[in-house]
Amino acid sequence: MSLLFFIIAILVLILAFLFLAKLLVENVPKKYFPFISLFLLLISVFLGYKIVYSVVGDIKFNKEKVVRYQKAIDGLKLIRDAEVAYKSAKGDYTSDYAKLIDFIETGSTPIIQTIEKSINVVDRGISREKEIKVIDTIGWEKVIKDFEKRDYKNMMYIPGTTTKYELKTGYVEKGKDKYKAPVFEAKIAKMVLLEGLPKGLIERELNAEGIDEVNGENITVGTLEDVKETGNWPPIYDTRKISDTK
Repeated sequence: MSLLFFIIAILVLILAFLFLAKLLVENVPKKYFPFISLFLLLISVFLGYKIVYSVVGDIKFNKEKVVRYQKAIDGLKLIRDAEVAYKSAKGDYTSDYAKLIDFIETGSTPIIQTIEKSINVVDRGISREKEIKVIDTIGWEKVIKDFEKRDYKNMMYIPGTTTKYELKTGYVEKGKDKYKAPVFEAKIAKMVLLEGLPKGLIERELNAEGIDEVNGENITVGTLEDVKETGNWPPIYDTRKISDTK
């Protein structure tokens, strides 16, 4: 988008100067041509500088934005993994970071086995076999095994900062019987993440929409509106590391 804008701006500038030069040649005495040429040269240099500055600023903003977003998203993934593990063992989520950390260090998650078996059922006096699936817990696994190489003790902060994620839990009604399903949401505002960058570009980013963009004013994982454990970021943030964005 920045390159396209740059090309269009240059073309518009060239056309404008050609039109202005033609107008001056036809209406201004030749003795003023050197002064007019100098004036036009100064204007062209100034406008060229503004265009290049705008494009370069946009490129720098996008590069810094991706670095900050990647850090925030990596942290949200850690929170999500901890919440999913916690729910598998406790049947619910928690908004207490201390409980999540303690669970990672001391808790266990069930090892589930699903097997198919045949049973005899009687339907209208007729006996027949029916295949059913049986889910059974065959053991337990220490949670810490999946987190020992991750900075889970500081999961409440965006990696490398002291900025905290907002973490909430709740329940939503599902199905005809209005079962109350547990939900969670962890998020950080884009405005907070992009603090210190040009305000105009931040405002534009808050309204960004597209398949390669983080849509909305926040970066989130989970939601309090539905049973969901995914984030609102595009797939590209799942395929690279923080070091890849620097």
